[in-house]
Amino acid sequence: MKDDPRSHPFRDSLQDAAAVRAVPDTAQTRAPAYRLAFADTDFLTREALRPVRLQLELLKPQLVMDERGIASTVVLFGGARIPAPERPTGGPADALSDWYEVARRFALAVTERSMAAYGRDWVVCTGGGPGIMEAGNRGAHEAGGQSIGLNIVLPHEQAPNGYVTPDLCFNFHYFAIRKMHFLMRARAIAVFPGGFGTMDELFESLTLIQSGRMKRIPLLLFGRAFWERLVDWQALVEAGMIATGDLALFRFVETADEALAAIDAWPDPAC
Repeated sequence: MKDDPRSHPFRDSLQDAAAVRAVPDTAQTRAPAYRLAFADTDFLTREALRPVRLQLELLKPQLVMDERGIASTVVLFGGARIPAPERPTGGPADALSDWYEVARRFALAVTERSMAAYGRDWVVCTGGGPGIMEAGNRGAHEAGGQSIGLNIVLPHEQAPNGYVTPDLCFNFHYFAIRKMHFLMRARAIAVFPGGFGTMDELFESLTLIQSGRMKRIPLLLFGRAFWERLVDWQALVEAGMIATGDLALFRFVETADEALAAIDAWPDPAC
């Protein structure tokens, strides 16, 4: 991460952080109260500092992606437990492993578009973990482009996959800030089969679009059979819980080529 240009005449924080490491070792300098506030982890993790941590978690990825010139992304959501076809686990999710390959091909094609735009637009963005997330970052890597991974600290599956561009691999504490970063630059959202986390991401995206809190962008559900078995969309309409027109907020697709065509044909919200 680049240092900010210093336009003020004051001594900067990096100089002081280095200076305090050279002070004499005394009872006073060892005391927690003496630590510089911005370098004091115990202080920064206090309950009262939650608003500061939220702001830091919002700012860090924002500044880094600005510095890397990331203008727009294509977001891939999907199950962390879906294995690559060549690495079956012996579990029930193996039956969904074809979606790993579809996600990899989709991300590869998206990244080829990104590279034609000098890597600033159409940048693949995933949660940075295994399964469909790995497939997305892998496709981008195989195309020779960069990709983003928005990882989060979890009891399981929290390590980033090896295909995320290292300088664009972020780690989060707050789910809410992570989800905000997924959507802040999104020009399309691709949702593959997944579990609770995928459904959370899907329905938050749909709610934001439905309520006018974000622009209507292409939102693609890969695998009509999976999603129609999981959600009775028509029942929501018949119960009056959503409008018939809300079903047009997303499209079902089955292949990478079909997804790209749907993105290209997506109606302009200004029309």
